[in-house]
Amino acid sequence: MDATGRPARLAVGIISAGRVGSVLGAALARTGHVVVGTSAVSAQSQRRAEELLPGVPILDPPEVAARADLVLLAVPDDELPGLVRGLVATNSFKPGQIVVHTSGAQGVQVLEPARELGALTLALHPVMTFTGRSEDLQRMTAACVGVTAADDDEIAWSVGEALVVEMAAEPVRVPENVRPLYHAALAHGANHLITLVRDAVDLLAGAGVSDAERLIGPLLSAALDNALRHGDRALTGPVARGDTGTLRKHLDVLAAHDVLPAYKVLARRTADRAEAAGLLKPDAAEDVRTTLED
Repeated sequence: MDATGRPARLAVGIISAGRVGSVLGAALARTGHVVVGTSAVSAQSQRRAEELLPGVPILDPPEVAARADLVLLAVPDDELPGLVRGLVATNSFKPGQIVVHTSGAQGVQVLEPARELGALTLALHPVMTFTGRSEDLQRMTAACVGVTAADDDEIAWSVGEALVVEMAAEPVRVPENVRPLYHAALAHGANHLITLVRDAVDLLAGAGVSDAERLIGPLLSAALDNALRHGDRALTGPVARGDTGTLRKHLDVLAAHDVLPAYKVLARRTADRAEAAGLLKPDAAEDVRTTLED
C-alpha cells in the first residue's frame, strides 16, 4: 500500500474478459491501476474487451499472468482449479503477486498452489449480476463484494478490502468454511427469483394480459422492498392469511400448468414462515398444508 493506505498502482492481468472479468478490470483501471493484458477466446469476450478494456492487448493466459502484479482469474467455477494448475505448470505465477479469483462457490484453498509460490491469494466475489456492459460499472457502486483470504493472513484480508473499496463497492468478509453456504444462499435468492418472476409473467401472458412485465413489476418491486425491510412480517396473500378457498382455486387453475409443483413447494414454505412469525395460527397453517396435499 502507499502512504494514503490505498493499494499501490498495480499492473493488472485479466483471465478472462467475461462479464465479470471485463467489468472488474474496467473498475480497477478507473481507479488508476493499469490493465496490461487480458485473455478472450469467444467473440463476445473479445467484444467486451474492446468496449470495456480499450487498448488492452489480448494474450494467452500464461502471458497475461506473467505480465501482472495482480492476476484476476474470472473464469467459471469448475474451470478454476484446472486454470490454476496450468498457470503453475507454466511458471506464470511469481512471489509477491496478488492472485485473485471471482468464483462465489470457491474460497482461497483453490489458489493454494499459487500461495505456495509466494503469491498473496484472495477470493473477491461481487454480489451482483452483470451484463458485461458499461452500466455494470455503476452497479458496482451499490454492490457488496465477498472477500475471502487465508484465516491467518491479515495482510491479504486488508488488501482485498482495500481493492474493493477502491472499486467503490462494500467489502464483506466471508470465511473460507462458509463459502459454499454463502454461495448457495445467493444462488437461491437471485437465480430462483428470476425463474419465479418469469413463471409469473408466462402465466399472465397465458391469461391474455398484455405487457405482463409492466403489470407485475411494481408489485414485485414492492414485495422485494418489504421483504428486505420487514422480513417475514411482509408476507401477504392467501397462504399467509389462511384463505384456503382461494388457495384451492389457485391449485385448480394451475393444474394445467407445469408450475404447479413449484407453487405447492413455495406455498408450504410460506405457511411455515408465516406460522413461525405468528402471522398464521397453527390450526390455519395445518389447513393450508392439508389443502396443498389434497
